[in-house]
Amino acid sequence: MRDPAIDWTGHSSVRRTLGTAMTELSSPQDAGSSRGGPSAGVSAADDAIMVLDDERRLVGWSREAETLFGYRPDEVLGRPADAVLAHADTGTGVFADRGPRGRTPEIRPVRHQDGHRVDVAVDCRRLSDAASGVAWLVRAVPARELREQVVDRAVTAGLHHESPVLLTIYETDGRIRWFNDAVEAQFGVSVEECAGKFQKSLLPEGVLLYDAGREVRDIEDIIRGVARTGEPVIDMRYRSVTPLEPLREHVWTASYFVLNDEEGVPLGVCETGVDISERYVAQQRLELLSRAGSSIGGTLDMRRTAGELGDLVVPEFADAVVVDLFASVLSGQEPPVPVTGGKAGSELREVARKARAGALGDIAAAALVGAGPKSLADAAPVSDPESGALVVPLESGDVAMGVAAFVRSAPRDPFDAEEVALAAELASRTAVCVDNARRYAREHATALTLQRDLLPRALPRPAGVECAHRYLPAAGPVGVGGDWYDVIPLSGARVGFVVGDVAGRGMHAAATMGRLRTTVAALAALDLAPEELLARLDDLVVQSGAVRTADEPEDQAFGVTCLYAIYDPVSRRCVMARAGHPPPVLVAPGGRAELLDLPAGPPLGLGGLPFESAEVEVPEGAVLALYTDGLVESRDRDIDVGVRALCEAVSRPGAEPLEQLCDRVTAALLTRPPEDDAALLLVRMHALAEDRVSTWDIPADPGEVGRARSLLRERLERWEVDEGASFTAELVVSELVTNAIRYGRAPVRLRLIRERGLIVEVSDGGHTSPHLRRAAMEDEGGRGLFLVAQMTQRWGTRYARDGKTIWTELSLDPGELTPLAFDL
Repeated sequence: MRDPAIDWTGHSSVRRTLGTAMTELSSPQDAGSSRGGPSAGVSAADDAIMVLDDERRLVGWSREAETLFGYRPDEVLGRPADAVLAHADTGTGVFADRGPRGRTPEIRPVRHQDGHRVDVAVDCRRLSDAASGVAWLVRAVPARELREQVVDRAVTAGLHHESPVLLTIYETDGRIRWFNDAVEAQFGVSVEECAGKFQKSLLPEGVLLYDAGREVRDIEDIIRGVARTGEPVIDMRYRSVTPLEPLREHVWTASYFVLNDEEGVPLGVCETGVDISERYVAQQRLELLSRAGSSIGGTLDMRRTAGELGDLVVPEFADAVVVDLFASVLSGQEPPVPVTGGKAGSELREVARKARAGALGDIAAAALVGAGPKSLADAAPVSDPESGALVVPLESGDVAMGVAAFVRSAPRDPFDAEEVALAAELASRTAVCVDNARRYAREHATALTLQRDLLPRALPRPAGVECAHRYLPAAGPVGVGGDWYDVIPLSGARVGFVVGDVAGRGMHAAATMGRLRTTVAALAALDLAPEELLARLDDLVVQSGAVRTADEPEDQAFGVTCLYAIYDPVSRRCVMARAGHPPPVLVAPGGRAELLDLPAGPPLGLGGLPFESAEVEVPEGAVLALYTDGLVESRDRDIDVGVRALCEAVSRPGAEPLEQLCDRVTAALLTRPPEDDAALLLVRMHALAEDRVSTWDIPADPGEVGRARSLLRERLERWEVDEGASFTAELVVSELVTNAIRYGRAPVRLRLIRERGLIVEVSDGGHTSPHLRRAAMEDEGGRGLFLVAQMTQRWGTRYARDGKTIWTELSLDPGELTPLAFDL
């Protein structure tokens, strides 16, 4: 059967040798691969094929030759080649002067049948079976196509032998088919050794870095995915050792694309790889430093900061890290070791350990014991050859906070000079953050100690009330705040309650709180009404702010909120006023809670604005809840919602113990550490029994003084008061009633209150203030108040709109009575 692509003469010799010739043309050329790689030879399938006998007559003519030169086979077969293939310029035959010259292609201009010029490269080969009479096989290729073929062969050979890019061709199932010389040189393996095998069988320790650090070991999944979808995969990072360098890790960037045949059927997948180990390491170092700024020192906790160093560097930079800090640093004290050659004067304590394998952490800890003191003494990183650890001092300024040990295990390279510098930089940043945390811990402890000293350690327990309290400082780095509360015993068995909130944090807020608490206690001792006390406190805050210099910060007392209340257990009346503070909650004995409607005065420091008070009658056993906004307000809860939650928390029938109620309220409202200081003061109010209070109106007549003593004596006998205490009380009543009748104005009233001691009060309509003075030997008077002051525990004056009251408190314990032996 004749080849449809070639027409030939009837010579049997042509038929016998043509198959051999075509086989030669189809075989790879010298430039091709002998190891199954991409062929660099040029196929004859699309070339013009001609067969010449030994007399240079055409005995074979392919269809491609007809297309290239325009002659049909019947027009050329049997004719001399030079007559058909004429030179385009000279008209002579292309073989006339030289004849076929072997296999080296030569560019020759040939005249087409229609007369135009065709530049072709002619490749002549002597046929193997010369005895048949056929001498030459001629292949003609357009010169342009030849140049492309030459370039293709050069590219193929360059990719195979010269390219530094690693090229690997995989079967569609992920098995290795071929790779170039660059792969062979770097990995030390040949195509024959690897063909038909999977990559993981050759490099089992390889790790594919994919999706921002997620580790994937099966690279065949990627190859099969590319072959299946046709979608390329770009810039995969692959990390592994190689057989030639088993102790050094390399990092490559690899991309994958599918190889299809002419019909689009996948033949395999090509992988291109570039060794980016040095660039990758440099990039990792820069990224490590960049992340250090946001990863280390996010809190003001020294142990957590040290742990953040380990979280940052393991496993990218080191396989294990151990951090030790000085005990004095952990306690907030000054570091003990100067960097400039000092010796450790304080014990080092491990505060953080991070390792890929547990044993590596032990190696790092041992390295700190061995090389830590030397690192501190030299003020420089020290390498421990035995453990492969790098020990670096944690330096801040001119002192060391501690030391850190970094450990690498095989197959990773030891720390080089650049990595030692990087470790020192990371340690320095960590040390600065540790120092900041240490300074904060010291200031926080100082402020907390100051606040605890300024807050009442134990509240007084006056008659007529029960009290319970809670204070929860703000969590986190915001520092100690300025919330406070107090219970102040007043004259006449009354009790004052105060709760306040200083804006700001730290020692200044705590000091301002202490100053205001002391001022409120001093003003309360004057028996001022709540609205008047707040007005005077506001004036003092304004005055303190007016005298500050321009470079001084604004007084933190500005904007302070405060609430002051006075409860009288005799009348069961409570008078309250507030300066920008949340109103209190009153819980009735049945458990119903309500928010009291108090006039809202301005915060302290504004000046010139009045304060108003409100008075409520308190049922027996009712509970008054005073609090600061930190208890009811947060970033995710409005204050109104918090107040309603407080009312629900305290609403419970029955007389629940106040300590238990405090715990339940704080647990309900503070489900997590508070963002702001929170203070809670619960007060259960009781009334004094009627038989514990006696009141008499005394006519403004000096003769009524004796009657007043008689009334006192009878009442004390009913109360079963000791005679010694009764005698002292008679002297006090005699002096106070006498002074009220002589120097005051009507009406005069005597009141006795029996609680833990005895309270004696004498009221009159005058506003003249009594003065305590020491009388001279020749003076006939002026000793009355002096005697009263000597015989009582406390005494004072309380003013009202309709006059004043002189009050005294006497102990009824015989052992506490003051002897009546005075040097007058």
